[in-house]
Amino acid sequence: MTGMAILKLTDQAVARIRALQEKSGKPEAGLRISLKEGGCAGFEYDMQWADVPNPGDDVVEQDGVKVYIDPSALLYLLGSTMDYQEDKLKSGFVFDNPNQISACGCGESVQLKPVDPEVVEKIRG
Repeated sequence: MTGMAILKLTDQAVARIRALQEKSGKPEAGLRISLKEGGCAGFEYDMQWADVPNPGDDVVEQDGVKVYIDPSALLYLLGSTMDYQEDKLKSGFVFDNPNQISACGCGESVQLKPVDPEVVEKIRG
């Protein structure tokens, strides 16, 4: 697992975050990602703007955008790729998450397994 990133952003995700930052009137804000219990599969991704990271947040900076990862979500998001997709029926951020065990039929919630905390320490290393 050496070389694994905490979270990777696709070019489409970076572009969408940047566009949302500009619309928000807070171009320096970061997108804070956390997990909340809910949905039929157990967890839902939660995203909010934050002016600064909370204590303990991991910060991912890519191509000028900042993403803050809540410490309680880190073990579930490690190694994920965040993308932005649009089609005729829906648009939004999607996660390719190696820690996902299953998802509900509507795609709104996921079941996740945590990563071994020792892996996190090696990556932060």
